[in-house]
Amino acid sequence: MTDSLQPHPNHGSVSTDQTDMIESACKVLQTECDGLARMMDALRQALGPAHEGVGASDLGLAFIRTVKALSMPARRVVVTGIGKSGHIGRKIQSTLASTGTPSIFVHPAEASHGDLGMLQPGDAILALSNSGETSELADIVSHARRFGLLLIAMTARADSTLARAADIALVLPQTPEACPMGLAPTTSSTMQLALGDALAIVLLTQRGFGADDFGIFHPGGRLGAQLRDVRALMHVGPSMPLGSADLPLRQVIMEMTHKAFGCMGVVRDDGTLVGLITDGDLRRALEQDIDGTRAADIMNTNPQTIRPDVLAVDALRIMNDRPRPITSLFVLDAERHPIGILHIHDLLRAGVA
Repeated sequence: MTDSLQPHPNHGSVSTDQTDMIESACKVLQTECDGLARMMDALRQALGPAHEGVGASDLGLAFIRTVKALSMPARRVVVTGIGKSGHIGRKIQSTLASTGTPSIFVHPAEASHGDLGMLQPGDAILALSNSGETSELADIVSHARRFGLLLIAMTARADSTLARAADIALVLPQTPEACPMGLAPTTSSTMQLALGDALAIVLLTQRGFGADDFGIFHPGGRLGAQLRDVRALMHVGPSMPLGSADLPLRQVIMEMTHKAFGCMGVVRDDGTLVGLITDGDLRRALEQDIDGTRAADIMNTNPQTIRPDVLAVDALRIMNDRPRPITSLFVLDAERHPIGILHIHDLLRAGVA
């Protein structure tokens, strides 16, 4: 059987039906892009006449109020929604939590059967409903009003029940769905997701949430590995290849062979690092008088080193961003004492590279 999705053999051209598929897909993407553009214009209106555009004129001001409200210390965000808005809400909640904003997701139906007990004084509720008339949200809205919880609505209708009940209404611009029947949530859900991402990242910035904080919340996988610091991966103690400046070349060879890092750090009597000998230095030194050569004669007096608090991903960049990539880095404290050594294999095993 011939696969109808295969390109036409004539110069890689595609059939008419395949062209229609691509054009239809691009039309969907363009419609959603147009929705995002309208939302950006609506946000920028908060900046004044010079940024006037299309959309709800108060979206930018409502966004600013939301950021200020959710930036309050110890305030938790309770995200809720049902159907497609619920799926988008779960993703927004996950992004908020992973970027430093305490948050949980509460399903509206479960809330009506006991999960309202998850809401606490001081919480802010972010309720998603494109129509603003989702009946399943009624109990959460009533609970918010009864106990004085901040209610933030994300909806496309400013005159909806949800928007009118909310303390802050993030009203999305009116824009067509990408569905040809205008029924399946497509553009509207994309706008909800994008606005949720924008909210999470602005809150991240407001909180001063940095790479170290990100590493705490993402300890697993490749991202977690990249956000670990050098201290967590380095070798310490007797495993470090170290020797004095007057160490004979034969003993340098023995130290480098036993420790197997491809280098040896040269230290003073006070323990500070003054040089480094690599395999390349050693090969060149073998052409000299082995018995009369000392570590000080062949060491590099300005080796690349690293601090223990540098991220693993930055350590990999330091190793690679040199005319000749290096495979090991000595880790020094503030007084230039070696406290560890990091090998590129440690980064590979940790999943950084």
